[in-house]
Amino acid sequence: MIKSLYIKDFALIDELEVSFERGLNILTGQTGAGKSIIIGALNMILGDRADTEVIRQGAAKAICEAVITVEENAHIEDILQEHAVDFSRDLILRREIRDTGSRAFINDSPVTIAVLKMVGDYLVDLHGQHDHQFLLKDENHRAVIDDYEAIRPLLKEYRKHYREMAELRNELRALRQKEYDLREKSELYQFQVNELEEARLDPDEEHELEAEMNLLDNAEELDMKAAAITELGEGEELSLIDLLNTLKIHLEDLTRIEPEFESYLDEVNSARISIQEAVQFTERYRNGIEFNPERLEELRRRQAELNRIQKKYRRDIPGLISYLNEIKAELNLAENFDVEIEKIENKIDDKAKELKRSAVALHQQRIDTGRQLSSAIEDRLQHLGIPHPAFEVRVEWMVSGGGWFDVEGRAVECTEDGCDDLLFYISTNKGEEPKPLAKIASGGEVSRVMLALKSILAREQQLPVMIFDEIDTGISGHVSEKVGRVMRELAHHCQIIAITHQPQIASQAHKHYMVEKAESDDRTVTRIIPLSDEEHIREVAGLMSGEQITDSALDNAKELIRKSTFSN
Repeated sequence: MIKSLYIKDFALIDELEVSFERGLNILTGQTGAGKSIIIGALNMILGDRADTEVIRQGAAKAICEAVITVEENAHIEDILQEHAVDFSRDLILRREIRDTGSRAFINDSPVTIAVLKMVGDYLVDLHGQHDHQFLLKDENHRAVIDDYEAIRPLLKEYRKHYREMAELRNELRALRQKEYDLREKSELYQFQVNELEEARLDPDEEHELEAEMNLLDNAEELDMKAAAITELGEGEELSLIDLLNTLKIHLEDLTRIEPEFESYLDEVNSARISIQEAVQFTERYRNGIEFNPERLEELRRRQAELNRIQKKYRRDIPGLISYLNEIKAELNLAENFDVEIEKIENKIDDKAKELKRSAVALHQQRIDTGRQLSSAIEDRLQHLGIPHPAFEVRVEWMVSGGGWFDVEGRAVECTEDGCDDLLFYISTNKGEEPKPLAKIASGGEVSRVMLALKSILAREQQLPVMIFDEIDTGISGHVSEKVGRVMRELAHHCQIIAITHQPQIASQAHKHYMVEKAESDDRTVTRIIPLSDEEHIREVAGLMSGEQITDSALDNAKELIRKSTFSN
């Protein structure tokens, strides 16, 4: 249950704190007093979209916070554990809205709005003024049935097979498209394979080409420099080696007299050996220098060919080699499409059997659940002033030309939500055949059907809190009294917070609150005031007679309240 609600700087509310009680909590007040603002604040707490315009003028931010008591709930505990939020019996849900955006908290831990909404969905069902229109859209009827606990595991199993089947069908579709595309491109690919294979591509060739061309391009200079080095080392006149030999002899003589010259002698010996080796290597190298203009021209032609093919394909040599392997694999695949397609088709046939089994189980459970729901709604509608209701949940296979599997010779189409068309049919008059709900039900009847659904699903889903924002739209008089009784009865199973203008509904309250506008410091503010028993009677009387409360209205209000207390 919602223990308390705190709102600060939200629309007309400067600061408001209210505690709610178990049972049926009724909110009344004049139109425009701010009842919908309170519902709007609750919507924010439950993860609804935030609008910065709700921030009270002059305030930096709006705050909406609710303390909600929950019993053990594995779903909520799992969500909180997954997002590193401590679970407690009293959950504090808070939303802060600023000009720059909004933030959400659970038990003072920051969470995303999506997490706040997930938790809120397990705690509170909020029915707004226009939510009865939900039932007027055929596509929403299946969601009502699928909220039943008996449906959920079957729907989960079906969706697993559906996604696997959809993946296989997409794979087959992509393969067939690829087959078509490849057949269109096979001639081009074959030409490219021939051209690239003839090019004899090697990832190291460009480097090797450049190195060899560099040598051939510079053969004359290499020979000239090598000759100069050889001449220095072994010239007919005095050579560098001869000089070093003379220097070596003199140093040997000096070392015998002065040992300090020994280190220099070692260095001269080392230099003499190194220079002699360099001269000998240069001489050998010079003998191997190649003067080959024909080879150089051949290499230049090869380099030009490699440049041409890289420019044509806009890839370097490694990229060309990779591309060649790719298109060869594509051509190989093109030759084996029939085999690959047959493999996937066999997988699809096997998966279709699993999908059909899960779809049939889901279909049958929806039929069974629909019958249970229909019976329960008919019984509930009788209590809501429709004496001879007939309600049907019709579940039929979705049939199409290209189905996913066959049932009784019909091709069945599937979606992620199943393979069924599911519609609500109703008759509110004795002897009339049920027809689609959206086509025949009046606003008041749809409101009662929605209340019937809510009261049934509340027990099924074990929601701790239900909020009704003027569910009495389109009804009045004795029907309102019946609606109020149903809401009070439902309040034995969960906490209900309801906004109403109907005295017959307000009289059923376990706790009554007045919402009013007031002037404070030249500003209009919204207040919510818990009413005493005497104030409760006067407010119900006021809903009957208006501003001038008569003794007759007070007597009628007391009688309505007495009847509600007595009947419950």
